[in-house]
Amino acid sequence: MPIRLPLLPADPDAPFPPADSAHRVPNGLLAMGGDLSPARLLNAYRHGIFPWFSEGEPILWWCPDPRMVFDTGSFRLASRFRRTLRGSTWELRADTVFDRVVLACALTPRPGQDGTWITQDMMDAYGELHRLGHAHSVEVFDGRRLVGGIYGVGIGRMFFGESMFSAVSGGSKVALAGLCRLLARAGCPLLDAQVENPHLASLGGRRLPRPAFLAEVSRLAAEPRPAGLWAPGNAVFPASALADAARD
Repeated sequence: MPIRLPLLPADPDAPFPPADSAHRVPNGLLAMGGDLSPARLLNAYRHGIFPWFSEGEPILWWCPDPRMVFDTGSFRLASRFRRTLRGSTWELRADTVFDRVVLACALTPRPGQDGTWITQDMMDAYGELHRLGHAHSVEVFDGRRLVGGIYGVGIGRMFFGESMFSAVSGGSKVALAGLCRLLARAGCPLLDAQVENPHLASLGGRRLPRPAFLAEVSRLAAEPRPAGLWAPGNAVFPASALADAARD
């Protein structure tokens, strides 16, 4: 039986359907249509909703239950991995090559995935959000080579992760750890990782029921953006600094 979905109105500021009206199968599918304008995207994220669709599909909007999240202040890298970082020459930076991170996320092959949901329209939309100061990236460099990264959307004291990649083993782990470090130090306690999967769970992601998640989003997104969080000098540090972060 075909799935029936509400069609979003033309006004990007119009309310989304209630989150509890989302489908259980597929988990969280809420609405379709609309556009990827900055106003629409920010409206969606403020309500815990995100776009996710493949080439040739209409724009689909999701709010799954439960939600996968990371507590930024208690993010842990495994002891063995931290030991490898102590001699690392990698460096973390933020917002220096946002478009390259998004493109790398789109092009990186993933097990069990044929193609990418990061279409050109999505890349253009998040690039515009970045230029407006709402989307950000954390990048991992080995010299001049980009070896890992993560990007997402920040509103108030809430950060919504979108995608990450590794060009070298461990690159995405370091990017995620670096992002959590920046967010925790700025007083941003929660990182949305959207949909549960074994890889995120292995890194310490936890399941949060949708009502609790939406309550946190409502509270944190309404607070002022931390001053200086993405300032160039504040977001550059060696990967080795993550080696002696809070231990297991």
